[in-house]
Amino acid sequence: MQSRLNAFMVAPGGAHAGMFLWALIVGLSFPAVGLMSEGLPPLLLTAIRFALAAAAIGALVWRTPDRRPSPPGLVLYAVMGLCLAGFFGAMFWAAHQVTALSMATLYVSVPLLAYGLGRMIGVERPDGGLLAALALGAAGALWLAWVGNSGGNGGLQFSLGEAAFFLGCVASALYPVLSKWGIKRGWLSDSAALRTFWSLLAGGVLIGLLGLAFEPTQALAHLTFFDFLMVAYLGIFSSGVTFWLMQRGTGVLTPGAVTAYTYLVPFVSMLTLFATAPDEIGWLWLPGSVAVVLAIGLMLRRSANAPREAPVTKTRPATG
Repeated sequence: MQSRLNAFMVAPGGAHAGMFLWALIVGLSFPAVGLMSEGLPPLLLTAIRFALAAAAIGALVWRTPDRRPSPPGLVLYAVMGLCLAGFFGAMFWAAHQVTALSMATLYVSVPLLAYGLGRMIGVERPDGGLLAALALGAAGALWLAWVGNSGGNGGLQFSLGEAAFFLGCVASALYPVLSKWGIKRGWLSDSAALRTFWSLLAGGVLIGLLGLAFEPTQALAHLTFFDFLMVAYLGIFSSGVTFWLMQRGTGVLTPGAVTAYTYLVPFVSMLTLFATAPDEIGWLWLPGSVAVVLAIGLMLRRSANAPREAPVTKTRPATG
């Protein structure tokens, strides 16, 4: 028992604890986005959000040795940045098209997508137990979202807003997969903070250029002080902190295991609802809650029993 506890606490334990915090921040981000004014340009807002996040992370890594990526690493960071931009751009655009809980519902597809994409490029191994845990967590999270959205009296709708956000979820699932792939090839830094900084910086620049090309910059004049505070919060915490936590977890866990914590997002929504409207919480919430908690428990047990991955030996320098 003691050996299992020690194996959990060395590195995977810290990664799992970080992903618990990640789920809490992400779960609170969905209603925060919905509080912003309508009509704001989503691409430009995403660029501002990434710039604030990159600035916050950059202040911490400015004097880090080997902080500049190699040419192939820079290209990969750009692709990873586009994945981030695709998800958050879709999130901003869909914020006033669909409900926060509908976005949380679609977001539970990310772990299964990450596992499938990881299998395709060889960063996930065939693992029936992991797949079963992911399926159980998805079922529980979907149940929570269904109960919260309709109270058991109706079904979820799937409109253009949901379709756009689902494509954003595919991009979100690809981000940790590419991160793991780049780490294994030695193209990306060993530092989670550096990986976070460069992917945010590359994504912010690219999405900012797209925003300048396709969105009216004068729409930013409608940005209120409260909107700016929301963008700053979402940038520093929901982008900077969460992607640092994800990069930290990706260095130890598989993409499927990292993204499995998205199953806690509807659970956080449920707890938020319980805090604001406790009368709306009933027995219908119990099956989904049990399934989500059981799935995360299985993930923790599997991580504690699994052998740790060997350190990556870089075949080329990480700087250029």
